[in-house]
Amino acid sequence: MKEKILVVDDERLVRQSLEKELSGQGYLVISADKGRAAISLVEEESPDLVLLDLRLPDLNGIEVLKRLREIDKNLTVLIMTAYGSIDTAVAAIRSGAYDYLSKPFDLETILLAVRQALEASTLKKKVAYFRTQETVRFGLHRLVGESPIMKDVRQKIRQIAQSEASTVLLEGESGTGKDLAARTIHTESNRAGYPLVEVNCSTLHETLIESELFGHERGAFTDAKVRKTGLLELANGGTLYLDEIGDMNLTLQAKLLSAIENKRFRRLGGVKDLSVDVRFIAATNKNLTAAVQKGDFRQDLFYRLKVFPIHLPALRERMSDLPALIDFFLDDLRKEFKKRIQDLSPESTQLLAGYSWPGNIRELRNVLERAFILCEGERIEIEHLPPELLSAPPSQMEGASVFHLPPQGISLPAVERDFIRQAMEMSGGNQVRGARLLGISRDVLRYRMKKFDSF
Repeated sequence: MKEKILVVDDERLVRQSLEKELSGQGYLVISADKGRAAISLVEEESPDLVLLDLRLPDLNGIEVLKRLREIDKNLTVLIMTAYGSIDTAVAAIRSGAYDYLSKPFDLETILLAVRQALEASTLKKKVAYFRTQETVRFGLHRLVGESPIMKDVRQKIRQIAQSEASTVLLEGESGTGKDLAARTIHTESNRAGYPLVEVNCSTLHETLIESELFGHERGAFTDAKVRKTGLLELANGGTLYLDEIGDMNLTLQAKLLSAIENKRFRRLGGVKDLSVDVRFIAATNKNLTAAVQKGDFRQDLFYRLKVFPIHLPALRERMSDLPALIDFFLDDLRKEFKKRIQDLSPESTQLLAGYSWPGNIRELRNVLERAFILCEGERIEIEHLPPELLSAPPSQMEGASVFHLPPQGISLPAVERDFIRQAMEMSGGNQVRGARLLGISRDVLRYRMKKFDSF
């Protein structure tokens, strides 16, 4: 596909000359002789590059540049003018121009500038695309749930992401979404254009993790044949995510604390301090307070990390979010497996709602993925679910209770009405989700809600 260039100049000979030369190089060239016409063409044609003269008959070139950047903030613009000065060059660059060319210019100079500007334009588009993809994969919308506890988690993550907080501690059981929370904080922050570097403190050997984290100089130890850049250095400007921080040894904890406090560190075997600007996100499924009391974790590092703690709740603590999580994962799995599975049978839904989910959200996702692989129809049935769910003890879920018929009996309509009320509260008023919780169809639910006319 040919790259499209817009030439904006009120001198006809300049326009024609540039059109001829650039077309000869294989570019698709369009032109305008006024600022307003250029603005319209950018809106209609979406060029890859604009060559913009500063002196135009209707609008000042800097004003045109600002308008073009409002239309497309990633648009690459090369300024051209015969009235060059340092002041106008600075003004153009500050307003978003890629570069500044003074007339008259020779053919070789303009072609080189165009090639470089188009390379920059391509890079900008790729970066913008990948940022968009990262937001889709790890944005706040991925933290599903409208339970009070999840609303609070999302609010805290939003606040942290937009702040300058240098340390964050994510606590919670395995499978509760700590990795997703860490990536969301990075993606939603102004550090998103810089690296998110992850290190799992439990998978690296004690003798390797220090070298991995801080790097080493050549000759620092027997096998150090060349200098190695550490993960902390690679994360400069961005985020260092330390998963399973509770498994880090005490010696390394002291060095990490120093790096957090001073924003400086040395490679192994090095004599020169290196400065970094990094946000540290640590995650653990251990009780760090207990680890501090036992002497397994440094108290000073614990309090430094705990400046902004976030607890990721277990799924059993927010079972009202289960219908929304099921819908969310079903939608993801439809795209991944290209299957037209619509929903779960009422019996399957009841089984999921009655399970205690020791593996939390990760286990839920795995269970649904297994069901997607096994299911050949449009509805997931009990036979598609793992057998352990059938024999599992009932969930001690949020707001759950076990109903026993009292000796004196009870009004069945009253029980039915109360369960419908609970289901609608748990589903946030969504009838489809409420029906799933009760193991009935939406039509049956609507009929029974109509029977109790106060709903």
